[in-house]
Amino acid sequence: MSEHALHGVNLTGWLSLESWVTPELFAGTGSLGERGLIDTLGVELYRDLIEEHRETFITEEDFRLIARRGYNAVRLPVPWYVFGEQGQEVGPYVGCADYVERALEWAEYHEIQVLLVLNVSPGACDEEIDLSNSSRGKRDDILEVLSGLARSFCASSALFGIEVAADPVAQRRKGLLGITDGVPLHVLRNYYRDAYEAVRAGGGEGPCVVLPDAGAPNAWRSFMAPKRYHNVWLDCHLYHYTDHVDATGPAGAASLVNRSIRTLEKAQRSGLPVMVGAWSSALPFADSLMTPEGRVALERVYSAEQISAFEGLPAWFFQTWKTNGHLSGWDSRIALSSFERGMLG
Repeated sequence: MSEHALHGVNLTGWLSLESWVTPELFAGTGSLGERGLIDTLGVELYRDLIEEHRETFITEEDFRLIARRGYNAVRLPVPWYVFGEQGQEVGPYVGCADYVERALEWAEYHEIQVLLVLNVSPGACDEEIDLSNSSRGKRDDILEVLSGLARSFCASSALFGIEVAADPVAQRRKGLLGITDGVPLHVLRNYYRDAYEAVRAGGGEGPCVVLPDAGAPNAWRSFMAPKRYHNVWLDCHLYHYTDHVDATGPAGAASLVNRSIRTLEKAQRSGLPVMVGAWSSALPFADSLMTPEGRVALERVYSAEQISAFEGLPAWFFQTWKTNGHLSGWDSRIALSSFERGMLG
């Protein structure tokens, strides 16, 4: 566990493809995910495509630049089929454990901490993963992958921790009778307890175990109390680009930051250390009167206030290090380019 706060970036879209990060890989296929690429291109072309992408999209040079920019951590999503043919049945998907090993070696050399994130979330990936007890076979496979990640990489001094899911969304009550889409909280809680045991079985007490708050920061009070569970953190994702707020001026941006602060306060009632696993500079859609230059300037004000709001947290990670389209609110090389190094590391 790092003695200092971790300020870093996500490496989204590298080991698990994301169409918004590398849209050119999906152009002309009619697909937004890897399963669709396989169906459209065929297995051989898909494998050639993903191997070339993994080899070139993130390299040691990226880690050097990340460290030079002042970041001291990366959050690396890895797919559930990370171990390929050496793991569970993965069908046509291509494993990437060797790239995880490379990333940890680069991170060690450049003094960067790595948080591995198992990219499983019901409905959020190509092959839906059911974390409930009703799908015990697949659920047990996922727990074995978590244990394997801990067992395979716990010896690296760069491994900070393992996050047990990517973006689960908790089910909520809506009105008197309605229920929103999502995973029932009791299912998530059971999965989180089992996931903790899986990481500890594979890697001992060393890796931090990170739990997504699933968009329900109020739901984790006294959950996994430190007397029994050790080195457990809670992760909040603080995006506001879909919020219904007039963010055409500084007051609107400030109101969004206040929403982040309130969310963090709710999460901190859990008694667990709270981190921000993903945030961006993206603002709600602006009206036609705002110029592109004005929007970029406001995004920078908003980002500075977000970073200030995160002061005192053990970690935050911007979403993301790079996009091939240089998306201004999401690509750290653009969004945070004007920030002094001391604000980031």
